[in-house]
Parts: sequence; structure tokens; C-alpha cells
Amino acid sequence: MQHDSAADHSSRRSFLRGGALGLASAAAATAAGVNLAAALAMLGKRTGLLDADVYGPSVPRMTGLDQEPGVTPERKLIPLRGWGLKVMSIGLLVDEASPMIWRGPMASSALNQMLNDVSWGTEAEPLDILVVDMPPGTGDIQLTLAQRVALSGAVVVSTPQEVALIDARRAVAMFEKTHIPILGVVENMAYFTGADGKPVEIFGRGGARAVAETLKAPFLGEIPIEIALREACDAGRPLVATA
Repeated sequence: MQHDSAADHSSRRSFLRGGALGLASAAAATAAGVNLAAALAMLGKRTGLLDADVYGPSVPRMTGLDQEPGVTPERKLIPLRGWGLKVMSIGLLVDEASPMIWRGPMASSALNQMLNDVSWGTEAEPLDILVVDMPPGTGDIQLTLAQRVALSGAVVVSTPQEVALIDARRAVAMFEKTHIPILGVVENMAYFTGADGKPVEIFGRGGARAVAETLKAPFLGEIPIEIALREACDAGRPLVATA
């Protein structure tokens, strides 16, 4: 793979993109990204996690990391370490309660800093994988990443209902135009288990699977609505690393 200055010393960059309806489901897509990154680290991969949602960063809360990043002598930010990961987020640089009232160019500039001015790895110890958690949409942030970083592929995460799938299909179209392979599709918040032990398909079910079949892309599975997952996210513990 040809490398650029972004995400220096990273051999693979995977783009996790959530197509979601509303803030709750967008946060659930981020939870999928955090747990994916933690699982890769548990497999022995040197893994970085970049929170590219500059308007609503939630990775610091979900990983329990809240210190301000340090700076190297070369003036690069030092990602925080936790759960076997190297983590960077705009949420580590601003107060959690501060709104991000930024126009597109300013948001893109912040993302460029996290891509180009972070010490993700060294020549001796490069990252194996950099997981990038993206917000829904196909705006400035998404295009900045797609056009400026040599991404290995994208995982599309969507809830099953048609309103969310419309957004997911737009994302897929953007990936195709920017020549980013689709690694697979995940159906998030597919169901929850009722008191009778039966699945309750509150958002419908199977929509993301159908999108994967249309794309001829791998369907990577369903993530149910789980209290344990919500509790782990609120407590700053990736569920896969603590279950």
C-alpha cells in the first residue's frame, strides 16, 4: 500500500462508518467500533482507534480515557493508551460538555491534525491496524478521510430500518466513488430480548443483511440491544475486554 503522512507508521487503516438514525444509534455504532478495536488488540494486533466524529466525540467516554494527550519533542500528539489501544479523539482536547460549533473547514482542520500530527507508531513498532470511527453522513469529514488517507476498507454499520439504510447506501456510494473497498456490513440494534425470551425487532430486522446481499459484500452479523453493552460503554469499558 502506498502511504502518505496521515496516520504515519500504520499498515492498515479500516474505516468504520455508522449509518444510524438519531444520536442513540450513532453512539451504538461507535460502541461497535470501540469493541472491534479492542477485540483486534486482544488478538495481538497493535491497534489504534481514531475518533473522527469531531462534532460528537464519544470514544473517550466509552474507553474511560480523559487525560489530555502529551506532546513529543517533534510536536506530535501522543495518543492515550487503554485496553491495549492507542486512542485519539477531539474529545480529549476539549471539555466533554462543550458544543462543537464548527463550520466544515474548521472541522476538517481538526481531523487533519489528528491524522497528521499524532504519533501513532514508530518505524520499529508501527501500528498493524488503525480503526477510524466515523459519524453518519457524507460531508466534509468523510470526504477528508476518503480522499487524503489510504484506507484499506470500510465496515458499514447500520440499524435495520429503511430510514437508516438510505444513509448507509449513500455512504456505500461515496466509498465506491473514492475506490474504498467494502469489508462488510453489520446490523446494529437488530433486536432486544423480551421478558418471554423472544427477540423483539423494534427497528425491524434484516435490512442491513439485504444491503450486504445487494452489494455482494460480506454480512458480518447482528448486534442486539444489550443492557450489558450499554453499561460497559457508560462505564468506559469495552465489553469484549471485560466480559
